[in-house]
Amino acid sequence: MFSFTDISTYHNQLLQNETNCVSAVTHYISHIRSHSHLNAFVELYEAEALETAARLDEARKNGAPLKKLHGVVIAIKDVICYKDHAVSASSKMLRDFKSLYTATVLQFLLEEDAIIIGNTNCDEFAMGSSNENSFYGKVLNAQDNTRVPGGSSGGSAVAVQAGLCMLSLGSDTGGSVRQPADFCGIIGFKPGYGTFSRYGLIAYASSFDQIGIFGKTVHDIHLLTEIMAKTDVRDSTMHQTPLPAITKKENYSFAYFRQMVEHPALDPEMKIAFENKIEEMIHKGHTVEPVEFDLLEYIVPTYYVLTTAEASSNLSRYDGIRYGHQSAEKAENIFDFYCNNRTEGFGEEVKRRIMLGSFVLSAGFYDAYFNKALQVRRLLVEHANEAFQKYDAILSPTSPSIAFPIGEKIKDPTTMYLADIYTVYANLTGIAGISLPLFSHSSGMPFGLQVMSNNRDELTLLQISQMLTVGI
Repeated sequence: MFSFTDISTYHNQLLQNETNCVSAVTHYISHIRSHSHLNAFVELYEAEALETAARLDEARKNGAPLKKLHGVVIAIKDVICYKDHAVSASSKMLRDFKSLYTATVLQFLLEEDAIIIGNTNCDEFAMGSSNENSFYGKVLNAQDNTRVPGGSSGGSAVAVQAGLCMLSLGSDTGGSVRQPADFCGIIGFKPGYGTFSRYGLIAYASSFDQIGIFGKTVHDIHLLTEIMAKTDVRDSTMHQTPLPAITKKENYSFAYFRQMVEHPALDPEMKIAFENKIEEMIHKGHTVEPVEFDLLEYIVPTYYVLTTAEASSNLSRYDGIRYGHQSAEKAENIFDFYCNNRTEGFGEEVKRRIMLGSFVLSAGFYDAYFNKALQVRRLLVEHANEAFQKYDAILSPTSPSIAFPIGEKIKDPTTMYLADIYTVYANLTGIAGISLPLFSHSSGMPFGLQVMSNNRDELTLLQISQMLTVGI
């Protein structure tokens, strides 16, 4: 029976004729079907994946060398464009839309002979922290089906958690890779802003969005990072130079924000685990020091003011004429026509964020909200820059709680938004972050440690992550 541990082992098995790509794909297709109740996938590319697997097996049999991702089975979030495949952002608005081109990072993976098994469910237009906002229905946490998997990339996280693929891609605007990774007990990596091309990623908030990676080993995520970080002139916000090399040290210096650890929202058991980890790291010779962070109460409001403002602009294109759902209801005028299209096409959470974004950008409130949020963001960037002058990385919890029960927070947007309190810092400042599945709660649910590094220091972050995950 096929089993997967990591890419290197899998490639050795292929070379030793212990398995083949068709067997791998067949295994995952069967597993996806038997776990359909999790609702992780929007669409399964069964015939295409099997055809690609057969082609790769034949090429290998004829002596062709293995490319870096030869036969590696990957799922993609339903916000990443793949030419001639449906991409809907899990929204009724784009239910029947097929992409006209392939996202750059996905093209890089395909060029290394990756096999794309399907696209995964997510919160509509990547707006949510629980994957309960999808047009296709909620995704279930594979470890406890009564709990959420986190969001917005919940389907991608569950696909890896439940063994429905080898790795998956998500997107992270305020924690949408790291938080579901935390809830599902896997690794979730978000690079710094501009490290991966955003060309072909459906935009939520353009100055925050980054494509991220889910996996079960740091080595696999490191490999995908090196492939995906190649330059792309089609994304003007992307760095146009290669990633710097790893900074290897025997002992690293870490900071943690005292106010984050002492925040009343943090589960007491998670706080103890975090503090014990710090003591363990100090005992092993690393420097771990507290840093004051007086802006903690401002980061969630700042994040939601700025992201909703950008979303209200980005989503204005979905009007039923240029893109999107067109209402069958007869309209008396053009205003009603637009209104009907957008009212029917967008879900409740997307409408809420569009209205909030339009409000903070309105003439009477622009200075009071949007400009003020930009000022706070600048302070946060300065704070991060100051921290990384002294420390290699910043430690924090990934989320204030373990995966919560389905339905617990969906009717209380404010409480739901506060679940992002530890992850939005990395997006506001443009730095890299990763969630590592180091801990287990007394409830039996997993939770992780978040490690953040400076932008352009992703490979060192992954080196640190490998050190921290040895033995798990």
